[in-house]
Amino acid sequence: MSTQGEMEERLLPEPEGSGAKGQSSNIESLYPRTKVWGEIRKMLRIALPSSLFRMNSFGSIIVAQAFIGHSSELGLAAYALLQSTFIRFLYGLMSGMSSATETLCGQAYGAEQYHTMGIYLQRSWIVDMVVTTLFLPFIVFAGPILRLLGQNVEITRTVDKIYPWMIPYVYSLIFTMTMQMYLQAQMRNAIVGVLSTLSLALDLLVTWWCVSVMGMGISGALLGLNVSSWGMVLGEFVYVFGGWCPFTWTGFSTAAFVDLIPMLKLSISSGFMICLEYWYMSILVLMAGYTKDANIAISAFSICQYIYTWELNICLGFLGAACVRVANELGKGDEAAVRFSIKVILSVSILMGVIFSVLCLGFCGQISYLFSDSKEVSGAVNGLSMILAVSILLNSIQPILSGVAVGAGMQSIVAVVNLVSYYAVGIPLGLIVTYVFHLGVKGLWSGLLAGIAIQTLILCCIIYKTDWELEVKKTKERMKVWSLKPSNEESNPIRENERT
Repeated sequence: MSTQGEMEERLLPEPEGSGAKGQSSNIESLYPRTKVWGEIRKMLRIALPSSLFRMNSFGSIIVAQAFIGHSSELGLAAYALLQSTFIRFLYGLMSGMSSATETLCGQAYGAEQYHTMGIYLQRSWIVDMVVTTLFLPFIVFAGPILRLLGQNVEITRTVDKIYPWMIPYVYSLIFTMTMQMYLQAQMRNAIVGVLSTLSLALDLLVTWWCVSVMGMGISGALLGLNVSSWGMVLGEFVYVFGGWCPFTWTGFSTAAFVDLIPMLKLSISSGFMICLEYWYMSILVLMAGYTKDANIAISAFSICQYIYTWELNICLGFLGAACVRVANELGKGDEAAVRFSIKVILSVSILMGVIFSVLCLGFCGQISYLFSDSKEVSGAVNGLSMILAVSILLNSIQPILSGVAVGAGMQSIVAVVNLVSYYAVGIPLGLIVTYVFHLGVKGLWSGLLAGIAIQTLILCCIIYKTDWELEVKKTKERMKVWSLKPSNEESNPIRENERT
Protein backbone atom coordinates (compact mmCIF):
# COMPACT_ATOMS: atom_id res chain seq x y z
CA MET A 1 0.00 0.00 0.00
CA SER A 2 2.75 2.38 0.86
CA THR A 3 4.42 1.78 -2.49
CA GLN A 4 1.17 2.37 -4.37
CA GLY A 5 0.59 5.56 -2.40
CA GLU A 6 4.02 6.85 -3.25
CA MET A 7 3.44 6.14 -6.94
CA GLU A 8 0.07 7.96 -6.84
CA GLU A 9 1.73 10.96 -5.20
CA ARG A 10 4.29 11.12 -7.99
CA LEU A 11 1.54 11.00 -10.64
CA LEU A 12 -0.49 13.79 -9.07
CA PRO A 13 0.15 17.23 -10.53
CA GLU A 14 2.38 19.32 -8.31
CA PRO A 15 1.81 22.95 -7.53
CA GLU A 16 3.70 25.28 -9.82
CA GLY A 17 7.34 25.49 -8.81
CA SER A 18 7.02 22.87 -6.06
CA GLY A 19 9.05 20.28 -7.98
CA ALA A 20 11.87 22.69 -8.55
CA LYS A 21 11.84 23.72 -4.92
CA GLY A 22 11.83 20.11 -3.71
CA GLN A 23 14.68 19.16 -6.00
CA SER A 24 16.63 22.26 -5.03
CA SER A 25 16.10 21.46 -1.35
CA ASN A 26 17.42 17.90 -1.82
CA ILE A 27 20.44 19.13 -3.73
CA GLU A 28 21.18 21.76 -1.09
CA SER A 29 20.94 19.16 1.70
CA LEU A 30 23.26 16.77 -0.13
CA TYR A 31 25.77 19.36 -1.40
CA PRO A 32 27.52 20.15 1.92
CA ARG A 33 27.92 16.43 2.62
CA THR A 34 29.29 15.77 -0.86
CA LYS A 35 31.59 18.76 -0.59
CA VAL A 36 32.96 17.58 2.77
CA TRP A 37 33.64 14.05 1.50
CA GLY A 38 35.22 15.45 -1.64
CA GLU A 39 37.57 17.58 0.45
CA ILE A 40 38.37 14.62 2.73
CA ARG A 41 39.29 12.51 -0.31
CA LYS A 42 41.62 15.23 -1.59
CA MET A 43 43.12 15.60 1.88
CA LEU A 44 43.70 11.86 2.37
CA ARG A 45 45.20 11.54 -1.10
CA ILE A 46 47.95 13.87 0.11
CA ALA A 47 48.08 13.09 3.82
CA LEU A 48 48.20 9.28 3.80
CA PRO A 49 51.27 8.84 1.54
CA SER A 50 52.94 11.80 3.28
CA SER A 51 52.28 10.33 6.75
CA LEU A 52 53.44 6.91 5.55
CA PHE A 53 56.66 8.44 4.22
CA ARG A 54 57.36 10.29 7.46
CA MET A 55 56.49 7.29 9.64
CA ASN A 56 58.68 4.95 7.59
CA SER A 57 61.56 7.44 7.54
CA PHE A 58 61.30 7.86 11.28
CA GLY A 59 60.83 4.10 11.55
CA SER A 60 64.32 3.61 10.13
CA ILE A 61 65.69 5.75 12.97
CA ILE A 62 63.67 3.66 15.45
CA VAL A 63 64.97 0.40 13.95
CA ALA A 64 68.56 1.57 14.48
CA GLN A 65 67.78 2.65 18.05
CA ALA A 66 66.01 -0.63 18.88
CA PHE A 67 68.92 -2.80 17.66
CA ILE A 68 71.48 -0.57 19.37
CA GLY A 69 69.48 -0.49 22.62
CA HIS A 70 69.34 -4.27 22.89
CA SER A 71 73.09 -4.45 22.24
CA SER A 72 74.43 -1.78 24.58
CA GLU A 73 72.85 0.62 27.09
CA LEU A 74 75.78 3.00 26.62
CA GLY A 75 75.35 2.79 22.85
CA LEU A 76 71.62 3.51 23.25
CA ALA A 77 72.32 6.63 25.32
CA ALA A 78 75.02 7.83 22.87
CA TYR A 79 72.84 7.29 19.80
CA ALA A 80 69.84 8.91 21.54
CA LEU A 81 71.98 11.90 22.54
CA LEU A 82 73.43 12.43 19.04
CA GLN A 83 70.14 11.71 17.28
CA SER A 84 68.12 13.90 19.62
CA THR A 85 70.47 16.88 19.38
CA PHE A 86 72.50 17.62 16.24
CA ILE A 87 70.88 15.08 13.88
CA ARG A 88 67.42 16.10 14.98
CA PHE A 89 68.33 19.75 14.49
CA LEU A 90 69.52 19.13 10.92
CA TYR A 91 66.51 16.89 10.24
CA GLY A 92 64.23 19.72 11.36
CA LEU A 93 66.19 22.21 9.28
CA MET A 94 65.90 20.08 6.13
CA SER A 95 62.24 19.38 6.81
CA GLY A 96 61.56 23.08 7.27
CA MET A 97 63.57 24.18 4.24
CA SER A 98 61.79 21.64 2.05
CA SER A 99 58.50 23.30 3.00
CA ALA A 100 59.64 26.21 0.81
CA THR A 101 59.58 23.74 -2.10
CA GLU A 102 56.11 22.67 -0.96
CA THR A 103 54.82 26.26 -0.87
CA LEU A 104 56.17 27.26 -4.29
CA CYS A 105 55.33 24.00 -6.07
CA GLY A 106 51.84 23.94 -4.52
CA GLN A 107 51.04 27.48 -5.61
CA ALA A 108 52.56 26.91 -9.07
CA TYR A 109 50.45 23.76 -9.48
CA GLY A 110 47.31 25.64 -8.45
CA ALA A 111 48.13 28.41 -10.93
CA GLU A 112 48.84 25.73 -13.62
CA GLN A 113 52.45 26.93 -14.06
CA TYR A 114 53.71 23.35 -14.16
CA HIS A 115 56.95 24.17 -16.01
CA THR A 116 58.30 26.03 -12.97
CA MET A 117 58.02 23.12 -10.50
CA GLY A 118 61.11 21.25 -11.69
CA ILE A 119 63.11 24.49 -11.49
CA TYR A 120 61.98 25.06 -7.89
CA LEU A 121 63.05 21.49 -7.05
CA GLN A 122 66.55 22.03 -8.47
CA ARG A 123 66.91 25.37 -6.68
CA SER A 124 65.98 23.70 -3.40
CA TRP A 125 68.69 21.05 -3.94
CA ILE A 126 71.32 23.75 -4.42
CA VAL A 127 70.24 25.79 -1.40
CA ASP A 128 69.79 22.77 0.90
CA MET A 129 73.15 21.29 -0.12
CA VAL A 130 74.99 24.50 0.78
CA VAL A 131 73.23 24.87 4.14
CA THR A 132 73.79 21.21 5.11
CA THR A 133 77.50 21.49 4.32
CA LEU A 134 77.77 24.61 6.48
CA PHE A 135 76.24 22.78 9.45
CA LEU A 136 78.26 19.57 8.95
CA PRO A 137 81.05 20.55 11.43
CA PHE A 138 78.51 20.34 14.26
CA ILE A 139 78.13 16.62 13.54
CA VAL A 140 81.85 16.02 13.03
CA PHE A 141 82.69 17.67 16.36
CA ALA A 142 79.55 16.51 18.18
CA GLY A 143 81.51 14.56 20.81
CA PRO A 144 83.85 17.40 21.86
CA ILE A 145 80.98 19.92 21.82
CA LEU A 146 78.86 17.71 24.08
CA ARG A 147 81.79 17.22 26.43
CA LEU A 148 82.26 21.00 26.62
CA LEU A 149 78.59 21.25 27.54
CA GLY A 150 79.21 18.92 30.48
CA GLN A 151 77.64 15.73 29.13
CA ASN A 152 78.73 12.30 30.37
CA VAL A 153 82.25 11.52 29.10
CA GLU A 154 81.59 7.82 28.43
CA ILE A 155 78.48 8.60 26.40
CA THR A 156 80.23 11.30 24.35
CA ARG A 157 83.21 8.99 23.64
CA THR A 158 80.73 6.59 22.05
CA VAL A 159 79.30 9.50 20.06
CA ASP A 160 82.76 9.95 18.51
CA LYS A 161 82.45 6.43 17.08
CA ILE A 162 78.92 6.95 15.76
CA TYR A 163 79.02 10.32 13.97
CA PRO A 164 80.79 9.22 10.69
CA TRP A 165 77.85 6.93 9.93
CA MET A 166 75.40 9.82 10.23
CA ILE A 167 76.99 12.05 7.57
CA PRO A 168 75.71 10.11 4.50
CA TYR A 169 72.29 9.86 6.16
CA VAL A 170 72.07 13.64 6.59
CA TYR A 171 72.88 14.27 2.92
CA SER A 172 70.19 11.82 1.82
CA LEU A 173 67.60 14.01 3.56
CA ILE A 174 68.26 16.81 1.06
CA PHE A 175 66.77 14.73 -1.76
CA THR A 176 64.11 12.69 0.04
CA MET A 177 62.53 15.72 1.72
CA THR A 178 62.43 17.99 -1.35
CA MET A 179 61.30 15.34 -3.84
CA GLN A 180 58.54 14.28 -1.47
CA MET A 181 57.25 17.87 -1.38
CA TYR A 182 57.61 18.23 -5.16
CA LEU A 183 55.60 15.05 -5.83
CA GLN A 184 53.08 15.86 -3.12
CA ALA A 185 52.27 19.25 -4.66
CA GLN A 186 51.16 17.55 -7.90
CA MET A 187 49.23 14.70 -6.24
CA ARG A 188 51.85 12.11 -7.22
CA ASN A 189 53.06 11.19 -3.77
CA ALA A 190 51.54 7.69 -3.66
CA ILE A 191 54.88 6.48 -5.04
CA VAL A 192 56.58 8.11 -2.03
CA GLY A 193 54.52 5.96 0.35
CA VAL A 194 55.39 2.82 -1.61
CA LEU A 195 59.12 3.62 -1.80
CA SER A 196 59.34 4.51 1.89
CA THR A 197 57.65 1.22 2.86
CA LEU A 198 60.09 -0.74 0.72
CA SER A 199 63.04 1.20 2.19
CA LEU A 200 61.90 0.41 5.74
CA ALA A 201 61.61 -3.29 4.85
CA LEU A 202 65.12 -3.12 3.37
CA ASP A 203 66.34 -1.40 6.53
CA LEU A 204 64.94 -4.16 8.75
CA LEU A 205 66.53 -6.87 6.59
CA VAL A 206 69.96 -5.24 6.30
CA THR A 207 70.09 -4.21 9.97
CA TRP A 208 69.07 -7.68 11.17
CA TRP A 209 71.70 -9.30 8.93
CA CYS A 210 74.49 -6.92 9.96
CA VAL A 211 73.73 -6.94 13.71
CA SER A 212 72.35 -10.41 14.43
CA VAL A 213 74.18 -12.48 11.81
CA MET A 214 77.40 -10.56 11.15
CA GLY A 215 77.75 -9.22 14.71
CA MET A 216 78.56 -5.67 13.60
CA GLY A 217 76.72 -4.04 16.55
CA ILE A 218 76.21 -0.27 16.36
CA SER A 219 77.99 -0.03 12.99
CA GLY A 220 75.63 -2.63 11.49
CA ALA A 221 72.54 -0.78 12.69
CA LEU A 222 73.75 2.51 11.20
CA LEU A 223 74.77 0.80 7.94
CA GLY A 224 71.20 -0.41 7.58
CA LEU A 225 69.95 3.16 8.15
CA ASN A 226 72.15 4.49 5.33
CA VAL A 227 71.27 1.70 2.89
CA SER A 228 67.55 2.32 3.34
CA SER A 229 67.78 6.12 3.16
CA TRP A 230 69.82 6.16 -0.05
CA GLY A 231 67.65 3.37 -1.49
CA MET A 232 64.72 5.76 -1.07
CA VAL A 233 66.63 8.52 -2.87
CA LEU A 234 67.49 6.20 -5.76
CA GLY A 235 63.84 5.16 -6.13
CA GLU A 236 62.68 8.78 -6.24
CA PHE A 237 65.34 9.65 -8.83
CA VAL A 238 64.16 6.80 -11.05
CA TYR A 239 60.54 7.97 -10.78
CA VAL A 240 61.20 11.67 -11.41
CA PHE A 241 63.86 11.29 -14.10
CA GLY A 242 62.18 8.27 -15.73
CA GLY A 243 59.35 10.22 -17.30
CA TRP A 244 56.57 9.84 -14.71
CA CYS A 245 56.48 13.64 -14.21
CA PRO A 246 56.61 14.76 -17.88
CA PHE A 247 55.04 18.21 -17.44
CA THR A 248 56.79 19.29 -14.24
CA TRP A 249 60.24 17.77 -14.85
CA THR A 250 61.79 18.67 -18.19
CA GLY A 251 65.41 18.04 -17.26
CA PHE A 252 68.20 19.94 -15.56
CA SER A 253 68.30 23.65 -16.35
CA THR A 254 70.61 26.60 -15.75
CA ALA A 255 67.47 28.48 -14.65
CA ALA A 256 67.92 26.68 -11.33
CA PHE A 257 70.83 29.03 -10.58
CA VAL A 258 68.65 32.13 -11.08
CA ASP A 259 66.83 33.82 -8.16
CA LEU A 260 68.64 31.69 -5.57
CA ILE A 261 68.57 34.52 -2.99
CA PRO A 262 64.74 34.67 -2.79
CA MET A 263 64.71 30.87 -2.61
CA LEU A 264 67.33 30.97 0.14
CA LYS A 265 65.34 33.52 2.14
CA LEU A 266 62.14 31.50 1.95
CA SER A 267 63.99 28.25 2.71
CA ILE A 268 65.80 29.74 5.70
CA SER A 269 62.58 31.16 7.17
CA SER A 270 60.92 27.78 6.56
CA GLY A 271 63.82 25.89 8.14
CA PHE A 272 63.91 28.29 11.07
CA MET A 273 60.19 27.75 11.59
CA ILE A 274 60.49 23.96 11.90
CA CYS A 275 63.93 23.59 13.45
CA LEU A 276 63.05 25.87 16.37
CA GLU A 277 60.66 23.15 17.51
CA TYR A 278 63.11 20.33 16.77
CA TRP A 279 65.96 22.20 18.46
CA TYR A 280 63.78 22.82 21.49
CA MET A 281 63.41 19.05 21.87
CA SER A 282 67.18 18.71 21.52
CA ILE A 283 67.73 21.22 24.33
CA LEU A 284 65.39 19.24 26.57
CA VAL A 285 67.41 16.09 25.94
CA LEU A 286 70.60 17.98 26.88
CA MET A 287 68.89 19.18 30.06
CA ALA A 288 67.93 15.57 30.84
CA GLY A 289 71.65 14.75 30.76
CA TYR A 290 72.21 16.98 33.81
CA THR A 291 69.60 15.26 35.98
CA LYS A 292 70.12 12.34 38.39
CA ASP A 293 70.61 8.96 36.69
CA ALA A 294 71.41 10.60 33.35
CA ASN A 295 71.33 7.30 31.43
CA ILE A 296 67.77 6.53 32.56
CA ALA A 297 66.64 10.14 32.12
CA ILE A 298 68.02 10.44 28.57
CA SER A 299 66.71 7.02 27.55
CA ALA A 300 63.23 7.61 29.03
CA PHE A 301 62.94 11.10 27.61
CA SER A 302 64.13 10.01 24.17
CA ILE A 303 61.62 7.11 24.13
CA CYS A 304 58.78 9.50 24.99
CA GLN A 305 60.15 11.86 22.39
CA TYR A 306 60.05 9.06 19.80
CA ILE A 307 56.42 8.21 20.67
CA TYR A 308 55.58 11.90 20.46
CA THR A 309 57.46 12.29 17.16
CA TRP A 310 55.87 9.19 15.65
CA GLU A 311 52.42 10.67 16.21
CA LEU A 312 53.73 14.05 15.08
CA ASN A 313 54.86 12.50 11.80
CA ILE A 314 51.29 11.38 11.13
CA CYS A 315 50.08 14.91 11.88
CA LEU A 316 52.84 16.29 9.65
CA GLY A 317 51.24 14.33 6.82
CA PHE A 318 48.11 16.36 7.47
CA LEU A 319 50.30 19.46 7.71
CA GLY A 320 51.41 18.64 4.17
CA ALA A 321 47.79 18.18 3.12
CA ALA A 322 46.85 21.54 4.65
CA CYS A 323 49.80 23.21 2.95
CA VAL A 324 49.06 21.74 -0.50
CA ARG A 325 45.31 22.34 -0.34
CA VAL A 326 45.75 25.95 0.82
CA ALA A 327 48.53 26.61 -1.72
CA ASN A 328 46.51 25.05 -4.56
CA GLU A 329 43.37 27.04 -3.78
CA LEU A 330 45.35 30.25 -3.35
CA GLY A 331 46.95 29.57 -6.74
CA LYS A 332 43.46 29.16 -8.20
CA GLY A 333 42.31 32.36 -6.49
CA ASP A 334 39.48 30.75 -4.45
CA GLU A 335 39.57 32.13 -0.89
CA ALA A 336 36.27 30.42 0.06
CA ALA A 337 37.76 27.02 -0.79
CA VAL A 338 40.78 27.85 1.38
CA ARG A 339 38.58 28.43 4.43
CA PHE A 340 36.60 25.25 3.78
CA SER A 341 39.75 23.13 3.42
CA ILE A 342 41.10 24.44 6.74
CA LYS A 343 37.90 23.49 8.60
CA VAL A 344 37.75 19.96 7.18
CA ILE A 345 41.42 19.08 7.72
CA LEU A 346 41.44 20.51 11.25
CA SER A 347 38.34 18.49 12.22
CA VAL A 348 39.78 15.19 10.96
CA SER A 349 43.15 15.81 12.62
CA ILE A 350 41.60 16.60 16.02
CA LEU A 351 39.61 13.34 15.88
CA MET A 352 42.83 11.42 15.24
CA GLY A 353 44.54 13.27 18.10
CA VAL A 354 41.87 12.12 20.55
CA ILE A 355 42.30 8.49 19.44
CA PHE A 356 46.11 8.58 19.76
CA SER A 357 45.92 10.25 23.19
CA VAL A 358 43.75 7.42 24.51
CA LEU A 359 46.12 4.80 23.10
CA CYS A 360 49.07 6.60 24.70
CA LEU A 361 47.45 6.49 28.13
CA GLY A 362 46.83 2.77 27.79
CA PHE A 363 50.09 1.48 26.29
CA CYS A 364 52.86 4.03 26.91
CA GLY A 365 54.72 1.91 29.50
CA GLN A 366 54.62 -1.23 27.37
CA ILE A 367 55.98 0.56 24.30
CA SER A 368 59.19 1.41 26.18
CA TYR A 369 60.22 -2.28 26.15
CA LEU A 370 60.70 -2.03 22.38
CA PHE A 371 63.76 0.11 23.11
CA SER A 372 65.05 -1.09 26.44
CA ASP A 373 64.67 -4.03 28.82
CA SER A 374 65.13 -1.77 31.85
CA LYS A 375 62.20 -1.61 34.30
CA GLU A 376 63.49 1.75 35.58
CA VAL A 377 63.27 3.24 32.09
CA SER A 378 59.78 1.78 31.64
CA GLY A 379 58.66 3.28 34.96
CA ALA A 380 60.00 6.70 33.98
CA VAL A 381 58.23 6.50 30.62
CA ASN A 382 54.97 5.41 32.23
CA GLY A 383 55.16 8.36 34.62
CA LEU A 384 55.13 10.72 31.63
CA SER A 385 52.09 9.12 29.95
CA MET A 386 49.51 11.72 31.05
CA ILE A 387 51.62 14.73 29.99
CA LEU A 388 52.55 12.94 26.78
CA ALA A 389 48.87 12.25 25.97
CA VAL A 390 47.96 15.93 26.34
CA SER A 391 50.94 16.90 24.15
CA ILE A 392 49.75 14.46 21.48
CA LEU A 393 46.26 15.99 21.57
CA LEU A 394 47.67 19.50 21.04
CA ASN A 395 49.86 18.05 18.29
CA SER A 396 46.73 17.29 16.29
CA ILE A 397 45.96 21.03 16.04
CA GLN A 398 49.29 22.86 15.88
CA PRO A 399 50.76 21.17 12.72
CA ILE A 400 47.58 21.85 10.74
CA LEU A 401 47.74 25.54 11.59
CA SER A 402 51.43 25.57 10.67
CA GLY A 403 50.59 23.84 7.38
CA VAL A 404 48.02 26.50 6.57
CA ALA A 405 50.64 29.19 7.23
CA VAL A 406 53.21 27.36 5.07
CA GLY A 407 50.70 27.05 2.22
CA ALA A 408 50.19 30.81 2.34
CA GLY A 409 53.94 31.51 2.53
CA MET A 410 53.82 32.85 6.11
CA GLN A 411 56.82 30.86 7.38
CA SER A 412 58.55 33.87 8.92
CA ILE A 413 55.49 34.62 11.08
CA VAL A 414 55.36 31.04 12.35
CA ALA A 415 59.10 31.18 13.07
CA VAL A 416 58.57 34.15 15.39
CA VAL A 417 55.63 32.35 17.06
CA ASN A 418 57.80 29.27 17.64
CA LEU A 419 60.63 31.40 19.03
CA VAL A 420 58.33 33.06 21.57
CA SER A 421 56.40 29.90 22.51
CA TYR A 422 59.31 27.54 23.02
CA TYR A 423 62.19 29.77 24.05
CA ALA A 424 60.48 32.59 25.95
CA VAL A 425 57.94 30.32 27.69
CA GLY A 426 58.75 26.61 27.32
CA ILE A 427 62.43 26.41 28.29
CA PRO A 428 62.33 28.86 31.25
CA LEU A 429 59.23 27.15 32.63
CA GLY A 430 60.78 23.70 32.13
CA LEU A 431 63.94 24.77 33.97
CA ILE A 432 61.96 26.21 36.89
CA VAL A 433 59.73 23.17 37.29
CA THR A 434 62.68 20.77 36.92
CA TYR A 435 65.30 22.34 39.16
CA VAL A 436 63.21 24.40 41.61
CA PHE A 437 60.39 21.92 42.20
CA HIS A 438 62.62 18.88 41.50
CA LEU A 439 60.19 17.15 39.11
CA GLY A 440 62.96 15.84 36.84
CA VAL A 441 61.87 14.62 33.40
CA LYS A 442 58.23 15.52 34.15
CA GLY A 443 59.29 19.11 34.63
CA LEU A 444 61.10 19.15 31.29
CA TRP A 445 58.06 17.83 29.48
CA SER A 446 55.77 20.27 31.30
CA GLY A 447 57.74 23.11 29.72
CA LEU A 448 57.28 21.47 26.31
CA LEU A 449 53.54 21.20 26.94
CA ALA A 450 53.29 24.87 27.87
CA GLY A 451 55.21 25.85 24.73
CA ILE A 452 52.92 23.82 22.46
CA ALA A 453 49.82 25.29 24.15
CA ILE A 454 51.01 28.88 23.66
CA GLN A 455 52.05 28.16 20.06
CA THR A 456 48.65 26.60 19.25
CA LEU A 457 46.74 29.52 20.78
CA ILE A 458 48.73 32.17 18.87
CA LEU A 459 48.46 30.29 15.56
CA CYS A 460 44.70 29.96 16.03
CA CYS A 461 44.41 33.73 16.38
CA ILE A 462 46.63 34.38 13.33
CA ILE A 463 44.76 31.97 11.04
CA TYR A 464 41.37 33.20 12.26
CA LYS A 465 42.25 36.84 11.49
CA THR A 466 43.95 36.19 8.14
CA ASP A 467 42.41 38.03 5.17
CA TRP A 468 42.39 35.24 2.58
CA GLU A 469 41.27 37.54 -0.21
CA LEU A 470 44.45 39.54 0.38
CA GLU A 471 46.49 36.30 0.44
CA VAL A 472 45.07 35.40 -2.98
CA LYS A 473 46.35 38.73 -4.34
CA LYS A 474 49.77 38.15 -2.77
CA THR A 475 49.96 34.69 -4.36
CA LYS A 476 49.17 36.10 -7.80
CA GLU A 477 51.93 38.69 -7.39
CA ARG A 478 54.40 36.02 -6.23
CA MET A 479 53.60 33.84 -9.24
CA LYS A 480 54.21 36.81 -11.56
CA VAL A 481 57.59 37.55 -10.00
CA TRP A 482 58.79 33.93 -9.76
CA SER A 483 57.27 32.55 -12.94
CA LEU A 484 59.30 31.39 -15.93
CA LYS A 485 58.17 31.24 -19.54
CA PRO A 486 57.21 27.68 -20.49
CA SER A 487 59.27 25.97 -23.15
CA ASN A 488 56.11 25.41 -25.21
CA GLU A 489 52.63 26.89 -25.16
CA GLU A 490 50.73 23.62 -25.53
CA SER A 491 48.12 22.95 -22.87
CA ASN A 492 49.04 20.31 -20.35
CA PRO A 493 46.52 17.58 -19.61
CA ILE A 494 47.74 17.28 -16.01
CA ARG A 495 44.65 19.02 -14.64
CA GLU A 496 42.36 16.74 -16.63
CA ASN A 497 44.26 13.70 -15.28
CA GLU A 498 43.74 14.97 -11.73
CA ARG A 499 39.98 15.30 -12.30
CA THR A 500 39.70 11.79 -13.66
